[in-house]
Amino acid sequence: MFLFESLTWYQVAMWFVVLGVLIGLNELVRWSKVAAYAIFIVLPIILTIFVWPHTAGAGSSTGTWFHWVKVYSALAGCIGFMVIRYNPRVAANKYALWFPPAILGLNILEAVIRDFQVAGMSEGMVDGVYMIGGSWNVMNGIAGIINLVTICGWVGIFISRDRFQDMLWPDMLWFWIIAYDLWNFAYVYNCVGDHAFYAGAALLISCTIPAFFIRRGAWLQHRAHTLAFWMMFTMAVPSFVTSSKFAVESSHNPTALFVVSFLSLVVNVAVLIYQVRTIATKRRHPLKDELYPELPAFQKVAALRSEAATTSPLATTATS
Repeated sequence: MFLFESLTWYQVAMWFVVLGVLIGLNELVRWSKVAAYAIFIVLPIILTIFVWPHTAGAGSSTGTWFHWVKVYSALAGCIGFMVIRYNPRVAANKYALWFPPAILGLNILEAVIRDFQVAGMSEGMVDGVYMIGGSWNVMNGIAGIINLVTICGWVGIFISRDRFQDMLWPDMLWFWIIAYDLWNFAYVYNCVGDHAFYAGAALLISCTIPAFFIRRGAWLQHRAHTLAFWMMFTMAVPSFVTSSKFAVESSHNPTALFVVSFLSLVVNVAVLIYQVRTIATKRRHPLKDELYPELPAFQKVAALRSEAATTSPLATTATS
């Protein structure tokens, strides 16, 4: 196959299992605060002390600085979002609006640095992962920078009024999400290629499906949750993606590496052009305004803001 080795039926079946479990766990922590506290606070403490030092040490496929930073930054996002969602005093602070884009930007920046780092590596095993550095890493690193600078509209973040208390971001629309997905898949394919079947495809789709069909506007919340689930699991059981019968190797094809990174770059450039055009023609400030209020996808999420305003101080702050 072009991207991966030939797949068996049980590998395909496991891909759907992983997808379903990630979506299901995301719904669990949306429904239950107790589950969220247990999974994002108690469980990581136990894993940090008793499990990860043994399973994600030097030489393992999840033993690099990137994996350790990624798991804790993902958990920081989950915990930070819970504080904003569940604590009215924090939600009332206008500076709380800076945390979501900051943690998202940090996660993108971590991957961009790793892409540029891998660009200079020779072909071969590095930290338990087969690497092929090349121009594709540079292309995708640039795409990641573009994806980071096109984050917009966080001034409009608000908390839903229903039992879920979801953190909704109307300006984070489908075209930016698709650009992010393509960039992040290319990153995983470039830098952890033998994990990309699950950590690239299944993981990204597990937060995109809820953002499009279950709770629109909450993509970042879905992304933080599913990323944290996956990172905790692979840090604890790295053999799942390296040596189990469900592990799927990348094709390690330079043409495939180039194509996925080129597609990532093209789409992110297109989003950048559209955003710059919107800023120029609508005379909107990217740090102070929501950029896309005339789009139907924006309006479907923003329509919930008036309902939330009576009970959510964050919504009142964002729109005042």
